[in-house]
Amino acid sequence: MGLPDVQSWKPRSGFKLTRVGIKGIKKQVYIKRPDRTVQLITTMDVSVDLPASKKGSDLSRNSEVIEEVVEQSIREPSPSLEALCSEIAEKLLQKHEYATHSEVHASADYFLDRFTPGKRKTMEPYRIMSDVFASKGGKIKRFIGVEVMGMTACPCAMETIREAYGKDLKMTHNQRSIATLVMESRGSVDADDLIDIAEASMSSPTYEILKRSDEKDVVVQAHENPKFVEDVVRDMLANVIKKYGNLPDDTEIAAKSESLESIHKHNAFAERKTTLGELKK
Repeated sequence: MGLPDVQSWKPRSGFKLTRVGIKGIKKQVYIKRPDRTVQLITTMDVSVDLPASKKGSDLSRNSEVIEEVVEQSIREPSPSLEALCSEIAEKLLQKHEYATHSEVHASADYFLDRFTPGKRKTMEPYRIMSDVFASKGGKIKRFIGVEVMGMTACPCAMETIREAYGKDLKMTHNQRSIATLVMESRGSVDADDLIDIAEASMSSPTYEILKRSDEKDVVVQAHENPKFVEDVVRDMLANVIKKYGNLPDDTEIAAKSESLESIHKHNAFAERKTTLGELKK
């Protein structure tokens, strides 16, 4: 005797649901970079829409799709995190024949080799994210994003101190800054480039290992390059145009900066959501 398919029953209240899925799935995936293959411990949220005629979504199908794509990445690493998410999103629509829309959101810690001002090699942590939205009929929109931690020095306090105590002084308060940069990707946006753009847009990078001479150089660099949280966002946008100005004008971009304030009990933030065409006007 077959088991009852409760998900296919007619619901008591017949409303369509925008998203039904599973979240917080952790998987190890393999991504092919130009010079290496990286293993990412990725956290994913996946979902599809649900018609008004169906009581529940077949959630086990989501897990099946994820397992299939993850296993494939072991044998043949995916070219990017957003490519892997795209494959999951497309297969979700195949598995859920009643669905018209699918979403996949993924994030993972990511590491790159960096060099301190004194040329000491260090491996630095970053965060990469991907959001993919797919629709029946083949329409798909992919985003790749990064989260980068650096340092900013406040220009307002610096100028106030210089006015009061002398123009040669470059004293100010500084704070860790978290920059987030997300771009629509049609295969030509690289996460490593976005990390470089975000990191270069702050007063100074930060490092896990700093000897005293490195510490001095990082502090001096930051105070030679003071920035508001607003400056970080604007510089990220300017650097995006320099790197990716040849992409289509309708390419979507989101840039955000948050300062973990050192002399306040609150944080400061700034952001801009736009398109490449809007930025170039």
